[in-house]
Amino acid sequence: MSLTRRDVEGIAHLARLRLSEADLAAYTESLSKILAFVEQLSAADVGAVEPMAHPLPGEAQRLRPDVVSETDHRDLYQGNAPRVEAGLYVVPKVIE
Repeated sequence: MSLTRRDVEGIAHLARLRLSEADLAAYTESLSKILAFVEQLSAADVGAVEPMAHPLPGEAQRLRPDVVSETDHRDLYQGNAPRVEAGLYVVPKVIE
């Protein structure tokens, strides 16, 4: 699949990106190559591949103990905040 310049402009608009003319050409080419590669991967026959629940069958993942390793620094971090209430940052309302 090949993207057109208009496609990339639409994607940039949705992502709220401002692209220069040079960037637009580069992104059009790069995104088209990425989509072509995805199409190539989609064409691979994986019907005989058995799904795996773990990449290393028969192996167990080593887990660290679930213990607290750091102390609470909330008061220190919130010391610079202009306004804090009940341990939460109070910010101006931005949605009307």
